Amino acid sequence: MRKSARTAAVLRALPFLIGLAVNPAHATSATTSPVMLPNLYHAGAVLSEYWVSEKYDGVRGYWDGEKLLTRSGSVIHPPAWFTAHWPKTPLDGELWAGRGQFDHASATIRQQPADDDAWRHIHYMVFDAPGQPGSFDQRIPALKQLIAQMGVPWVQAVRQFKVAGEVELKRQLDEVVQGGGEGLVLHRGTSLYHAGRSEDMLKFKPFDDAEARVVEHVPGKGKYTGMMGALLVEMPDGTRFRIGTGFTDEQRRNPPPIGSVVTFRYQGMTSGGKPRFARFMRVRNEM
Repeated sequence: MRKSARTAAVLRALPFLIGLAVNPAHATSATTSPVMLPNLYHAGAVLSEYWVSEKYDGVRGYWDGEKLLTRSGSVIHPPAWFTAHWPKTPLDGELWAGRGQFDHASATIRQQPADDDAWRHIHYMVFDAPGQPGSFDQRIPALKQLIAQMGVPWVQAVRQFKVAGEVELKRQLDEVVQGGGEGLVLHRGTSLYHAGRSEDMLKFKPFDDAEARVVEHVPGKGKYTGMMGALLVEMPDGTRFRIGTGFTDEQRRNPPPIGSVVTFRYQGMTSGGKPRFARFMRVRNEM
């Protein structure tokens, strides 16, 4: 890329980056994270190198041996009993309330003081043990042993399995999605634990998703007169577009605040580099 083009790209992204600096709670996956994050699955990945598991639709929880952190590093404050018998070694997983129950998990984790009754519906689905040495292949049995020693029913090791090829992988995806699940995660067996995105972890879902910052509420028309009709959002590279579907009437009456970060789903990109068929999923509000 020529210097002038790089400069233009940086200038387009400045408002987004400034917003993150002013309010870290609005940070997206573009910011530094203490956890491993997945890239999108792509055809041609050598499936024999990967373990496969369900992608649990909850709130990421990284246990550093003393406290729970979100994927952006914010501290989670569960009831004391929830982590009372956890080891002094790191764990990585998802705080999950069941398929289709993301809103319950998110609300429970954000509520302060912690609601004991709500937390009793939360499971910690652990898929990695960052404190254990060696590759993911070696960390899987170590993780299972750790979870077994804990003997805590709300902490469970995520089932990891292998697939023979693309056909079986897609069949597994269909089964999870038809059962109300979100998708699959592929984790390279030879990988060491490291923060950030890479090909060592891939997510495979029936649609793509991403995050963008809300910059404007577009007024509604017709039956949505007096409410929000669409969100004008901006991605980290400066790309702006509208999201007009996926909202409940209550969300249109009380839309995500300007400056907040939302997750949306889409199906590929237009020739102009904008997400196709963008549909609102949720506000990213970990804490």
